[in-house]
Amino acid sequence: MKMELDVLTDVLQTGDQEVIQKALLEFNKEYAQCFFFNEEERQRRKREQLEEFRIMKHRESVFDSDSNSDFDHSEDPAVRQREKIGELLIDFLGRDLQPSCQLVSLEAVRILSRDKHALAPFASRESMCVLARLAGIEYAEGRGPRGVCDCEVVSEALKCLCNTVYNSEAAQVMAGEMRLIHGLVERLKVNTGGMASGRDTRFYELRLMFLLTALLVDVRRQLARDLHGVTLLTDTLEAALDLRWLDVYEVSTGRDRSPLRRDETDRVMEVLKILFNITFDTSRQQVDEEDAALYRHLAAILRHCLLTDSDGRERTQEFHGHTVNLLVNLPLMCLDVLLTPKVDPGSVEYMGMNMDTVEILLDFMDNRLDRGLKLRESLTPVLNLLTESSRYHRETRKFLRARVLPPLRDVKNRPEVGETLRNKLVRLMTHVNTDVKHCAAEFLFVLCKENVSRFVKYTGYGNAAGLLAARGLLGGGRGDGKYSEEEDTDTEEYKEAKPNINPVTGRVEEKLPNPMDGMTDEQKEYEAMKLVSMFDKLSREQIIQPMGVGCDGKLTPLDETMQQMADQISLHSDSDMELD
Repeated sequence: MKMELDVLTDVLQTGDQEVIQKALLEFNKEYAQCFFFNEEERQRRKREQLEEFRIMKHRESVFDSDSNSDFDHSEDPAVRQREKIGELLIDFLGRDLQPSCQLVSLEAVRILSRDKHALAPFASRESMCVLARLAGIEYAEGRGPRGVCDCEVVSEALKCLCNTVYNSEAAQVMAGEMRLIHGLVERLKVNTGGMASGRDTRFYELRLMFLLTALLVDVRRQLARDLHGVTLLTDTLEAALDLRWLDVYEVSTGRDRSPLRRDETDRVMEVLKILFNITFDTSRQQVDEEDAALYRHLAAILRHCLLTDSDGRERTQEFHGHTVNLLVNLPLMCLDVLLTPKVDPGSVEYMGMNMDTVEILLDFMDNRLDRGLKLRESLTPVLNLLTESSRYHRETRKFLRARVLPPLRDVKNRPEVGETLRNKLVRLMTHVNTDVKHCAAEFLFVLCKENVSRFVKYTGYGNAAGLLAARGLLGGGRGDGKYSEEEDTDTEEYKEAKPNINPVTGRVEEKLPNPMDGMTDEQKEYEAMKLVSMFDKLSREQIIQPMGVGCDGKLTPLDETMQQMADQISLHSDSDMELD
């Protein structure tokens, strides 16, 4: 028989530990998989909104999602009942209880804290203090845990704090005021390896730290600057991976090393996510010699992460994804350690450099391209990393160009047709998402040493036009990057086909017959005037706006372009007159 909430309320008010524990065990069993308590109410509201939509035919009617908190639940009897149970549970946990009773009570709090509409009892200062004490976390005003709690109790209390902080803005503010991040840092210092306090416990300590740094800007800054978070978390990452160093910035990456276990991967990924939060603007800052050494040390560890697998392909992809996200944040000058390890048997070598890491990043990018899902979130970080690394490190650029843009041989198909890396990336240059198409175009542009003619050669002018217009290079030339001069190695196939390649499509096309052949001069003039009239009408009705390439190489309205040309002609005329 299902535990009725009003019965549980009455039991909690008795104060009898044995009776309460028995009732909570039944409640936890019944609601263990419950994430929504007001299913009937939510479905009723959806039906009412749907009916209103049909009657009013109001196209902008917005349906509340399951997590919509705009609806006023304060007078909902079911919500008030769950809040009452929450209040009673917090009062109960404030007493001296047996560990088994603490555990079942916290399990009930964890279940109730999934409900965004009934979080008020858990977001108050008193409640947060009770949960922090049971989690073994010191908090503001010098107060901390009383005694040592059972490991399972600590873990369950941390889960409750994670749920509450994630779902409640009030709890987030309170966590900041209580300076929970300081207590978590102290917990982390106790054992950076994460074994003494229990694997599950350490994971939820890291998860809570991640939530606080993700949701609270002030906490993020405190951890990064005042609490030396990068150093602390780098040590934590190093210990969790059990690294063996061969040189200052080289980690032993034995190819026979076993994949990380699931729980190990979970903890490592939480550390990577926290480091990402607190280093978000690092790449845009100038770093001194001491910080550069720290980031190089971290980059060497991240190289090891990229060369390490987890339990399964999907898990490995997720693990490497978080590693790539963090690498993007590091100063470019510190990424040279990715190439410095000596070349071992089985390593990928190019120009005498170890390219194992770049090869892994390339495979990672190719895998994300094949998936085609959430490209902005999953693909742009690795594209940005490869682009900036190519811009900064000559060997990386040359290696990637050899893999992505090998000498052209196939000139019969459009650049976007096919399954090579070049084809896949060129297809992205016209993607609907602006960030995705910009990142793909920028990557290929850098591999072409920002040379416009070479870029157009590999991508076609139609695909390249967007980036060239944005960079003011429609008239040709090259970008601002500093690259060495070298000859482009054209294949014999390309040289033979070059006169017949359409620069817009980037492929060989048969020459079409001239539609004006056979026309008299009067007919040609008539067709020309007809075309001018059509463009004029479309322009006046603001359906299109004729554009031209301005003096700065960017697209500008045609009338402005003509005015610029007239001004230049006038200027040259004036100069000639002065010379005379």
